[in-house]
Amino acid sequence: MFPSLARVLLTDVVVVGGGPAGAAAATTLARSGRQVVLVDRATFPRDKSCGDGLTTAALRLLHRLGLDPGDVATWLPVDDVHLVGPDGRGAVFPLPRDQGMYAAVAKRVDLDAAVLDLARSAGVRVLDGHACTGASGHDDRVVVEVEGVGEVHARYGVAADGMWSPVRRFLGADTPGYRGEWHAFRQYFSGVDTAASRAFWIWFEADLNPGYLWSFPLPDGRANVGFGIQRGGAVRTREMARLWPELLQRPGIREVLGPDATPDAPHRAWPIPAAIDRALLTSGRFLFAGDAAMAADPMTGEGIGQALITGIRAAEAIEAGGPYRHLAVGRTYDATVRSDLEANHRIAVLLVRALGHPLGVRAALRAAGANDWTRRNFARWLFEDYPRAAVVTPRHWHRGRFTGPGVRFEAPVEVAG
Repeated sequence: MFPSLARVLLTDVVVVGGGPAGAAAATTLARSGRQVVLVDRATFPRDKSCGDGLTTAALRLLHRLGLDPGDVATWLPVDDVHLVGPDGRGAVFPLPRDQGMYAAVAKRVDLDAAVLDLARSAGVRVLDGHACTGASGHDDRVVVEVEGVGEVHARYGVAADGMWSPVRRFLGADTPGYRGEWHAFRQYFSGVDTAASRAFWIWFEADLNPGYLWSFPLPDGRANVGFGIQRGGAVRTREMARLWPELLQRPGIREVLGPDATPDAPHRAWPIPAAIDRALLTSGRFLFAGDAAMAADPMTGEGIGQALITGIRAAEAIEAGGPYRHLAVGRTYDATVRSDLEANHRIAVLLVRALGHPLGVRAALRAAGANDWTRRNFARWLFEDYPRAAVVTPRHWHRGRFTGPGVRFEAPVEVAG
């Protein structure tokens, strides 16, 4: 299969990218007995621009992988979501108590390092600090060129290397000029008031539609504060830095953050790809996962849960197909990921259109906040406790679909191996 060359590393699967998608794929494969090499140009722990919020869907997948929240220094469970409409009126949407965890916040610098450590513990050979400098596909293998290492030859490759995937570019499968569907902007603050240190806050400011501003709590009186906009909306991406100081001084936002809120570090901005419905998910023996699969939620910009599930599905498809049936592996991966995500994507796109006007936001918040039952269940729907599309697909309803418990990390996790 492989040529006899100096500086050639042989393995079953090579994963490019050590974030949640790549780490999930590598961990799942290694626990199934595959030899896996994972490469990433960054040295972990490394920061990652993000809102840092974790939905119920993401928590369930992290639990499945065996993550211990105690290994994540900034892990903070959250029970309440405050949503504030364009008119300044808001409501509290509580997540269930005493039924497990439904939402949490963790800085990505800590979360991603802990998830990558799961891969190391599973036996993955992690080569962080080594960039992918080339990639090619062949009938019987993939070849990834790694800075300072040489060539890695494998039966399959998982490209979890971000929105502007170098692997996709090396394969000639990239989309020149693509900038994503969302653009987000965040800054860390310390000294925030109690209101901001304990709950999620989301403001639907009229001039940000379609988009929103957030404050997500972190331990020790800190918060991740930022806003996201959809491309093509009222705010242009080049205007975000100019708009940021003015947003922070708006009375409702300043009141929640408190008078002593102080920036910890410079702000950062980043694009978010949310186009799973038109994404190329495979190229020969390479499977694309996470942001490389454009898998983020088009309504919220959330991408951690989507990254995890695409990584796991890539591993499952490779394991089910074996080393020689790469066409079947590609078909299986494409079909399962689209089954997992496309219906939710379509529902989210329709909702974005409805919420693109302040009147739509106000109407939605009034309906969601009508009573205790609607508030509680809207919070669970918003945090992906079940597939968003389930509410409009009765054939998927079953006993417990809308009343299941949250995630209990103290419970044992079964893993293959």
